[in-house]
Amino acid sequence: MSASQNIKKLPRNVWIVTITSLLTDVSSEMIVYLIPLFLANVLGVRTAVIGLIDGVAETTASLLKIYSGALSDKLGKRKWLTVAGYALSTIAKPFLYIANAWGWVLGVRFADRVGKGIRTAPRDALVADSIEPTQRGLAFGFHRAGDTLGAFLGLGLAAAIVWLTQSQAEFLTRSTFQLAILVSIIPAVLAVIVLALGARDIRRPERSETKSSAVEGRGWKSMDARFKTFLVIVVLFTLGNSSDAFIVLRGQERGLNVLQVMLMVMTFNLVYALLAGPLGALSDKIGRRRLILFGWLAYGLVYLGFALSNTGWQVWALFAFYGIYYAATEGVAKALIADLVPESQRGTAYGLYAAAVGLTALPASLIAGVLWQGLGPWNGFGASAPFAFGAAMALLAGVLFWRLVKS
Repeated sequence: MSASQNIKKLPRNVWIVTITSLLTDVSSEMIVYLIPLFLANVLGVRTAVIGLIDGVAETTASLLKIYSGALSDKLGKRKWLTVAGYALSTIAKPFLYIANAWGWVLGVRFADRVGKGIRTAPRDALVADSIEPTQRGLAFGFHRAGDTLGAFLGLGLAAAIVWLTQSQAEFLTRSTFQLAILVSIIPAVLAVIVLALGARDIRRPERSETKSSAVEGRGWKSMDARFKTFLVIVVLFTLGNSSDAFIVLRGQERGLNVLQVMLMVMTFNLVYALLAGPLGALSDKIGRRRLILFGWLAYGLVYLGFALSNTGWQVWALFAFYGIYYAATEGVAKALIADLVPESQRGTAYGLYAAAVGLTALPASLIAGVLWQGLGPWNGFGASAPFAFGAAMALLAGVLFWRLVKS
């Protein structure tokens, strides 16, 4: 059976969640890469503060992901927690229009990430519950492809807005940012409607386990040792994986204007969207471990390239190859988690995984900001430093994953 035939036969929930993510990313990606430019160009915020904003926002989401994932396991319901999370992010977005200080941006990002924290683990568990084990890689890869196609389309809209309002201007203007916010609200609202009307909770089969064993089965101690080891290694990797805002700033620092930055990010998302499905399906055949190792190797080489880059076009080309890392790891890692834990633990496991990544985002982004521009009287090591650090952490994590996490 061809890949296209397999995709057509994916369950309803996988399609609905993918469409929801596509619409959400049309909305969010219209502005997420403009936010660091807005902070730096319009509000004059330093990179350490930009890293702090991203880190605090992601940490907030992470703490909630643990609770929402465990709650979805306890209730046996995934859908409405997911809907609530998407709705909260949609409500928060318009307040960026009136932001006139970095505290406003922090507040909106905080609320948006609360929504993401509520929805992420139940959503991923809903996908895992809806698909057979032999197609998990394909299902999560297809979801990531739809999500990233939405990002590509959203960035295209943002680039069009930049081109129409300020053309070749080197720095972002407030009016351009505000127009992007207004347009982004429409697909965000549509995403909530599609999910609320289209998704269905999966009824679980009755189990013979006792109540006490069921409760114990959702605890950390009962998790597969390979899952725990994988989580620790992911934390090490993520310490070097700072916010992509720093890549955007690196591109601008190397000579790209605002429109070129948007086109650069579109290139990344196009590569990601084209490869996420095929690589996810490939993991069903050759194993998740090999794909993740390949992705982390690609990441390390790309980040080393960012550290050594001298021109804007080099940053652009490297960001395109960065899409290979995402395509080989994001969906595949979630399929791996479903392989390692039973159905009754999936919400909790996805919450713990998302929390591990998100909680580490705060120190990762702070480290990157301080390495680049310093803090207080210390001037830091320059723009290459956070990328060299990221490459080193990817190498360390890859070796540990290869040695300690067996199939």
